[in-house]
Amino acid sequence: MKPIIILGSTGSIGTNTLDIVQRFPDEFRVVGLTAGNNIEKLEEQIRRFRPKTVAVSSESSAALLRSRCADLRVEILSGEDGITHVASVLDAELVISAIVGAAGLVPTLSAIRSGKHIALANKEPMVMAGKLMQDEARKHGVRIFPVDSEHSAIFQSLEGHRIEDVRRLILTASGGALWTLTHEQLQDVTPERALQHPNWKMGAKITIDSATLMNKGLEVVEARWLFDIPESNIEVMVHRESIIHSLVEYKDRSIIAQLGLPDMRTPISYAMHYPARMTLDLPSLELTEIGRLSFSKPDHDRFPCLNLGYESLRIGGTMPATMNAANEIAVDAFLNHGLRFVEIPQVIRNTMEAHSQQEITCLDDALEADRWAREKAESLVHALSHS
Repeated sequence: MKPIIILGSTGSIGTNTLDIVQRFPDEFRVVGLTAGNNIEKLEEQIRRFRPKTVAVSSESSAALLRSRCADLRVEILSGEDGITHVASVLDAELVISAIVGAAGLVPTLSAIRSGKHIALANKEPMVMAGKLMQDEARKHGVRIFPVDSEHSAIFQSLEGHRIEDVRRLILTASGGALWTLTHEQLQDVTPERALQHPNWKMGAKITIDSATLMNKGLEVVEARWLFDIPESNIEVMVHRESIIHSLVEYKDRSIIAQLGLPDMRTPISYAMHYPARMTLDLPSLELTEIGRLSFSKPDHDRFPCLNLGYESLRIGGTMPATMNAANEIAVDAFLNHGLRFVEIPQVIRNTMEAHSQQEITCLDDALEADRWAREKAESLVHALSHS
């Protein structure tokens, strides 16, 4: 039985992971959980899966959870230190990293340094400090298994092949909820409209990233570090059906792709049970019923965030961390009706242009870039909201 830790257990990846654990109780044992402040859902998970230790974001939430779980033998911690303790101190073979945003960097890196393999659903740590993450993984003999459907597809399409034979990686994008809107229509998009993703059920932040195509910008950065492929050999195409999750083209021009219905339990289970595959009770992909798959190039004029991802990689160093932090601030402001949809890329670009890039030699370099960019982006949001 494989002991696992789930960072971000109350989000969509965390709940899908626990669904797999529940279906295969003889395969996995949950020893640790972390969450934000969704106490009701976390209490339910604690009672069902009986972890040894859990951690939440705030001490007030931890105190409430302790009172509600007083009849259980569970240690309840709080704050970044508590979450990092769960990720690094508990005895487990695999850590599922599913914390949303930059908050996942420190605990995920701590888990790597403690010798645990990582199932990485949170792309931001690799965006912020990809080289550092991979250097530490090699140093500690740790493997990082991608959980994002696109990166899992590339991982699967690379299996059994030589990395030096790869010509390009092709990430697919659904286009998000707003792909069919004109530039004029995008001016007045509400958060409620942008959250209506046609294919995937995801958290609010990643759904907005899908709508702006920043999700693909982040994924290009992540793919560069996960697979050691330069950004010039990573491309994005829009595939509205979300059936082909990504492709790899080799130097003989053959292309290998991974297909499947849009259900995150498939890539999650592959990372959890690698190299074996699990028998999942999911619908089969019936291509004859789908009939047609469509493909198109990204529209960089309407959705400029994708180019910002490429640009951050070309500049390198702390620029991807800066881009990511500015995006988190801008998306949060949009979701709270403090910023227009079309102003999200404007905040990110202006933050990047104000940043003095430097190399990342340690974790503090990435964290300082993140701190600076958040402060700068918040000032830009404030200026826009009062203009």
